[in-house]
Amino acid sequence: MRPENQSSVSHFLLRGLPIQPEHQGVFFVLFLGMYLTTVLGNLLLILLIRLDARLHTPMYFFLSHLAFSDICFSSVTVPKMLVNMLTQDQSIPYAGCVTQMYFFIIFAALDNFLLTSMAYDRYVAICHPLHYMTIMREGLCILLVSGSWLLSCASALSHTLLLAQLSFCDDNTIPHFFCDLGALLKLPCSDTSLNELLIFTLGLASITFPLIFILISYGRIGATILKVPSTKGFCKAFSTCGSHLTVVSLYYGTIIWVYFLPSSNTSSDNTIIASVMYTVVTPMLNPFIYSLRNRDMKGALEKLINRGTILCHDVHSSL
Repeated sequence: MRPENQSSVSHFLLRGLPIQPEHQGVFFVLFLGMYLTTVLGNLLLILLIRLDARLHTPMYFFLSHLAFSDICFSSVTVPKMLVNMLTQDQSIPYAGCVTQMYFFIIFAALDNFLLTSMAYDRYVAICHPLHYMTIMREGLCILLVSGSWLLSCASALSHTLLLAQLSFCDDNTIPHFFCDLGALLKLPCSDTSLNELLIFTLGLASITFPLIFILISYGRIGATILKVPSTKGFCKAFSTCGSHLTVVSLYYGTIIWVYFLPSSNTSSDNTIIASVMYTVVTPMLNPFIYSLRNRDMKGALEKLINRGTILCHDVHSSL
């Protein structure tokens, strides 16, 4: 690598959340509770899907991968943020920062593609119910998930390799609570036009196109639902789509606010708060929105609880 392309910084300083020092303790407990809820809620979701044979369907197959992605997505940023809040040490090594950015992009993109796959699954289930099992066969589901992983890794690797070519000079303070690519690109003293072009093109491909596909899918679903004569069937289908669209709106709305609106329209603090929404809040809410309101998932949870109760009773009796 040429000398002018080598970074002269060994570490970065994360600005962190816009919180007053006297409120750090309260927010530390709050975010710790939200993170634990995210991890435990999504792990429970994966466990229920694995144990209950009734949930071995394409929809829950995608949902289990989304739950795993949400655990990883939140774990990329939140633990480091909590450590910084606890120790007041805002530094992060250069390699650690690039690594955090790499995995953040992977799981952010993976969520996009998985949400798109789930939208397609719901479209087939509601608009083509008689051909559902033929279309959503196991091979297609595996292909959609594998393709999501490959595209996400390729996107993250492209951004990381281009970032490694930039030269960082004196300013090493990142105005964010994690190593966000957009915030990092404000620091180099070398030309970032190629990086910005890649963000625009890949952002268009990995965010805009999936969002358009999701909206078209739910538009077709909505048109089909309106033709349902049964009020009960209408309400059930509408409730399912409403839950999905709630997560889609929350997730994509904050991403668009952070990455696609002109910087003059958003302050740094507003950007950080919006980032908290899709890195902390949305992964925590997904298990509740997607599963705990679902009758099959509730049945699986009750079955697991009953099994645990019987096991505990048997152990107690043997003692």
